[in-house]
Amino acid sequence: MKSEEPAARTESTYVSNDMSGEIHGHSIQAQRIHGGITFNVQAQPGVGPDIRPDEVPPLPFRFINRFKRLAELDAWLGTGRSRSVKVGFGALYGMSGVGKTALVSHWAEEKRDLFPDGQLYVDFAALREEPEGGDVSEAVRRCLRSLGVDESTIPASLADRTRLFRSRSSGRKLLVVLDNVSQPAQAASLIPKGEGSALLVTSGGPLGELALDGARMMPVGPLDRRSGLELLTERCGEAVIEADRESASRLVDLCGGLPVALHIVAARLLTDPGLTMSRLAGELADESGRLAGMSLGEERSVSAVLDLGYRDFSPDTARLYRLLGWLPGATFDVGVAAVAADIDTSSTGTMLKALVRASLLEPAGDGRYRFHDLVRLHALERAAAEEPEGERLALTGRVTTHYLALTALADRSIRQDRLRIADLTALLATAPDPFGAEAGPAPLDWLEAEHRNILDVLRVAAREETLRTEVWQLSEAFTALFFHNRHLGDWRESLELGAAAAAAALEPAAEARLRSLLSRPLMDQGEHEAARRELDTALACAAVSGDLVVRASVQEFSGRYWEHFDLSRAMDAYRSAFELSTAANEGRGAAIAAYFLGCAQDAAGDHGEALITLRGAHAELTARHDLRMAARVLAAVGLAHDHLGEHDEAIRKLDEAARVLRERRATHYEAQALVALAGIKERSAAGPEAVRADLTRALEIYEAGGSPQAEALRRRIEGIGRPEHGSE
Repeated sequence: MKSEEPAARTESTYVSNDMSGEIHGHSIQAQRIHGGITFNVQAQPGVGPDIRPDEVPPLPFRFINRFKRLAELDAWLGTGRSRSVKVGFGALYGMSGVGKTALVSHWAEEKRDLFPDGQLYVDFAALREEPEGGDVSEAVRRCLRSLGVDESTIPASLADRTRLFRSRSSGRKLLVVLDNVSQPAQAASLIPKGEGSALLVTSGGPLGELALDGARMMPVGPLDRRSGLELLTERCGEAVIEADRESASRLVDLCGGLPVALHIVAARLLTDPGLTMSRLAGELADESGRLAGMSLGEERSVSAVLDLGYRDFSPDTARLYRLLGWLPGATFDVGVAAVAADIDTSSTGTMLKALVRASLLEPAGDGRYRFHDLVRLHALERAAAEEPEGERLALTGRVTTHYLALTALADRSIRQDRLRIADLTALLATAPDPFGAEAGPAPLDWLEAEHRNILDVLRVAAREETLRTEVWQLSEAFTALFFHNRHLGDWRESLELGAAAAAAALEPAAEARLRSLLSRPLMDQGEHEAARRELDTALACAAVSGDLVVRASVQEFSGRYWEHFDLSRAMDAYRSAFELSTAANEGRGAAIAAYFLGCAQDAAGDHGEALITLRGAHAELTARHDLRMAARVLAAVGLAHDHLGEHDEAIRKLDEAARVLRERRATHYEAQALVALAGIKERSAAGPEAVRADLTRALEIYEAGGSPQAEALRRRIEGIGRPEHGSE
């Protein structure tokens, strides 16, 4: 009966396994040595059918949240269990330190009355550290011993021990908890037989084979910020948290919601009176020392917890794990991982699945993977300790070359006849082209999806002297994305890294090209003086290079700058670009120079001459099937018509230009066409709804690209009169 439980706990047949590990023979601990010797001889487990084990470790702190998971466990194994389920079986999985054991321990304590015949507990992680190793047979032996079976009568073979366990668990209501299970067989031999019993397993990853034995699978993830703050509040006190809630939230984020990390952080705050949350958050913000800061000694650390799963890997999988820690970028696919480790994709895919099963990697969607922040730092820590000198540089070189090839192929797939300085003929000759395949990805989609990773690769590779050439070449190819999707900050950083690498590699043509390109995001961000400095350097580099096409390109970009300050000087630059391109037999470059010249002529008031120049550029670009540039010219033609008072024709041209630019995913130029179109409509008989629609679409584009024009456009939209009927 429930009222008799306290008395039962004092009986000699009640065994509590408080000591970690297995003790054979007498355990002798010296207590005091002065004037005599005393010994504490620890009692051995009892023998007999009435032994009631109580081995699930208690929680030393209040359990936080996880209410949904607790309710699920109760529905599977407890009072909500279906009558048809004789023995409940649940398997919890998640990365080390995420709180699986705490969840199980709390549920076991709350549901103690459901298992009047006791609770068994085996930690396979601890078992693997002992001389016997993580042997299933040893685990069954320990459970038999805890159930009162005399050591001398325990059979030698696993099969016989398993049969005896079934016999001893039959007719009893037991809870068996198996912690840190790595193989399904470790659980299969310890399913209790007694009706009303339950088996709870925790593991690093989903052991799918357990489902064949009836296990219900439960993922356990990190705590959200609210729950993490609640845990810190429980450990440190509400007053401490409320005094600096911002730093407390930062600590939760730095711990990645991992309970083991939060407990260690709380312990550091409690044991060091001079350590504030603000100081600790500042210390942990530095990635290089974050794991060291999440430690209370060698065995009480986040690293030690993550080592539990790491030590179970095969040598090849462990090596891949380490090398992935060095990988630039937040996500990666099988191909990138294979390049990082310099192995085939088939083997890599198998090992990545093993890392996912161990919850040391998580799928990021679209065939990509990512690390939890602290797991990545652990992989970095292991790589620094175990990989040979020079391996990190070799990996960076392999990954940079991989991204260079793919980015260059994407660039060429978007537009083949664009000006490029890098000669990548040899590299691309042997590189498979995924963008040319029938079911391959769209090049712009791939660049957009990968652009953060490519930028990270550039950042890491730029630190290495031996990769200067690859850095500027990757920066040049990467620009293909930003011609279409104007991520201004990322474009600027990419070109700054590339230009610096080209300068260090003594490649004047490449430096001229990249610095002239850099003037574009700088001007879009309103930094005209910085753009002027880049263009001055680009002009000098182009002159040194002696390349007519490069000189023409820099003159074109210079004209773009001078449009803001001196139209006459801008037109001179465009004429120079046109002449140099023509001399170099570069028809597309000449057409683009003519386009910009026509825009400048229109801005200077020579609208009729501008139309002649622009129509010639439009015809040349259309003949070359450069629909994106042809649409930009068409928008300029529309503006010239507007300046001549031909508003209907202007609207038709701009509307068509905006449509084509959207189809070609040249969103920045689409936005420019829409803003111009809205201005003409505002002056015509068009209603405010049409104006608002054009400007709203343009605002979306500017906000997505980080353009400083977004705020002014937002105010302009707010000033438009609301429609009389309907809603926005």
